[in-house]
Amino acid sequence: MNEIQNLQPACIWRNFYKLTQVPRPSGHLEKIQQFLLDFGKECGVYAAKDPAGNIHFRKPATPGMENRKGIILQAHMDMVPQKTPESQHNFETDPIEPWIDGEWVKARGTTLGADNGLGVASIMAVMEDKTLVHGPIDALITADEETGMFGANDLPEGELQGDILLNLDSEHWGKFVIGSAGGIDVTATLEYKEVETYTEDAALRVTIKNLRGGHSGLEIHEGRANANKLMVQLVREAVEELDARLASWQGGNMRNAIPFKAEVVLTLPKENVEALKELAQDWKDTFNDEFKIIEPQGVEVIVDEVETPATELPVEIQDNIIDAIYACHDGVIRYIPAYPNVVETSSNLAIINIGGGKASIQILARSSREDMKEYVVKMLLSCFSMAGMKVDTAGSYGGWDPNPDSEALHLLLKEYKELFSQDGIIQVDHAGLECSVILGKYPWLDVVSLGPTMKSPHTTSERALIATVEPFWQLLKKTLADVPTAISMPIVK
Repeated sequence: MNEIQNLQPACIWRNFYKLTQVPRPSGHLEKIQQFLLDFGKECGVYAAKDPAGNIHFRKPATPGMENRKGIILQAHMDMVPQKTPESQHNFETDPIEPWIDGEWVKARGTTLGADNGLGVASIMAVMEDKTLVHGPIDALITADEETGMFGANDLPEGELQGDILLNLDSEHWGKFVIGSAGGIDVTATLEYKEVETYTEDAALRVTIKNLRGGHSGLEIHEGRANANKLMVQLVREAVEELDARLASWQGGNMRNAIPFKAEVVLTLPKENVEALKELAQDWKDTFNDEFKIIEPQGVEVIVDEVETPATELPVEIQDNIIDAIYACHDGVIRYIPAYPNVVETSSNLAIINIGGGKASIQILARSSREDMKEYVVKMLLSCFSMAGMKVDTAGSYGGWDPNPDSEALHLLLKEYKELFSQDGIIQVDHAGLECSVILGKYPWLDVVSLGPTMKSPHTTSERALIATVEPFWQLLKKTLADVPTAISMPIVK
């Protein structure tokens, strides 16, 4: 028995452990979908998969509670597949290995999947517990949230039955989210004809790694280093000063994660090999001085001699792409004027793949204002169009407008104060939540997002704070028991 199953509340941690044993990276959800369907059948609740791949549970009200407002519990089943460089983990076949490190639960060499596995485990706990007191409960566990909210976007209308939606995908215990930013994927592409490499040139692989990475919504304001933006500084100087040429570039692997690693292959005259190694060391020193507070673990810049590739980018294409990457904005663009500590608009230079005659650069832009989201798209379009690249957008979703008068919010705040003798915090997130998409299909829902505390989702440092899961479960149970009847209750401020 894994040690995390001995944690309290056992009903959540036991189910979370079960989830860690079922592969569920975004885009490969067949096993977790079947697992959840089997779980629902075992619990004796309604369980079904819709055409979008979402899983639905439905549990009837406790006798005497049939007139209460219907609650919809919502989480997403997929997890971000990130692993350490030395890990041999296969996310499509291997279980996650959770372990206890002091007050935290972590995973060995990979992301933990507490985002959003703890939310799914909480839904499972509700579905299987015969002692809970509650009105009618729906549960929606969505597919492929991390790669574009595809499950929520394709959610059929008329599937959900309820009045209040509790999204269980927030990462700060005691904070109740009532709004979030919208987002859009921007992809710049170019096909080019490779040219032959000079036969006498050497080739070096330059790797920048050991960055913290992180969630491009929750942690973009911290100024963490972006491996692609560090790399372009080194590459540009190597091209300008050492007659280097770009053969390939791979950096980042998730649209909503700050890239923690980038790798390029450069060709150059053999007499400049040592100079490039010295240049890399100089940039390593510069990066570590610049980010010594934000990246205390130390930025690594490694240079290896490799076999000289047969082809590389044409000079003009290479220079244009390097210029565009250099010019591309990364990070916070603006804070909300009325809430100066909350990010309004940002851009994450997430993934670069160049080589083999094709270049692709992917950016996730976020904003709580549609006009600013459009501004960022046009800014990126201008930047990459000047490099001769084609720019496409996809996966656009709107922001979630805050409703401070939410009945569900004030119920949660009241219950939180009664249970823990302190005030909850109302929050608007820069991270995208599925709430905005679901509200587009079910606009009458009263929506709040909450959850136990997690740190560094989308990275191999992801961890869940054990002490926050028990009070989260207590609040969830009490809220289900105290949900109002269909006649509106007075707001307690």
